[in-house]
Amino acid sequence: MLNRFFRTATLVAMIALMGADAWAAEKRDEKHTLRYKFRTGETLRWDVDQRSSVRNTMEGTTQQAQTKTTSLKVWKVIDVTPDGSIEFQNLVERVRMENKLPDRAEMVFDSTEDDAPPPGFEDAAKAVGVVLSSVTITPWGEVKSRDVKHHQPAADPNASITVLLPKEPVAVGDSWDEPQEVQVKLNGGGTKAIQCRRHFTLSSVENGVAVIKLQYQVLSSTTPEIDGQLAARQTDGQIRFDIDAGRVLSQRLDVDRRVLGYAGPSSSMHLVTRMEERLKTRAASVASKPK
Repeated sequence: MLNRFFRTATLVAMIALMGADAWAAEKRDEKHTLRYKFRTGETLRWDVDQRSSVRNTMEGTTQQAQTKTTSLKVWKVIDVTPDGSIEFQNLVERVRMENKLPDRAEMVFDSTEDDAPPPGFEDAAKAVGVVLSSVTITPWGEVKSRDVKHHQPAADPNASITVLLPKEPVAVGDSWDEPQEVQVKLNGGGTKAIQCRRHFTLSSVENGVAVIKLQYQVLSSTTPEIDGQLAARQTDGQIRFDIDAGRVLSQRLDVDRRVLGYAGPSSSMHLVTRMEERLKTRAASVASKPK
């Protein structure tokens, strides 16, 4: 009798385990459609924290510079067309910047407190509270048009505006790419086009939130001279995307790159950066000084 009980219990446990495995396999194979879902007139805000440290060595001299920037990024949705295309305005409502440069006193600019920016922060101050660009994207984040309203001299023209989503439904483990062509300068003069891509992988889906892994990949052959210019782009990170609401909840992107010989045989560079972004759930008031 006891042996029959144990055999029955073992059989039940095996059936339960097989069912759990089948359920897990079904969840892994489940396809998810990732799309931006904004509404006309909607305003989205993200708290952004960016930090960087770069140590340069040239001709036996080593210098280190550190920067920290916190800001409030805003997208104002102007229109959503019947095909799902989204037009929004991009701006920054507030910013605080801290710079520690070699042989200089620490510099700080806070748009909520400073009437006049310190030297070197003039361009950043002018970019607060104004529309930087008007952008139209597809529902999966491909940029259809971008009209720059306020030119920023230090802005990267190749910087990605959105997280590119896959056109087709994807299962956990599937990947997709965002090709990029970056122009780099050559010491002998002229420029060279370098083929790169942002490589995305759907890592998991839990409670309606898709976790996406990101890796920046350089596809063309390079030299140390070119590697030095590409270092800041080569991010590894993670994005959390709300599938039902259709928006990025948070993202974290990191760079940790060492480049030897980027400016001559005895030169070296070590760059460490981190960018963290988190969606605000409540509207925030504009907190910058009036212009």
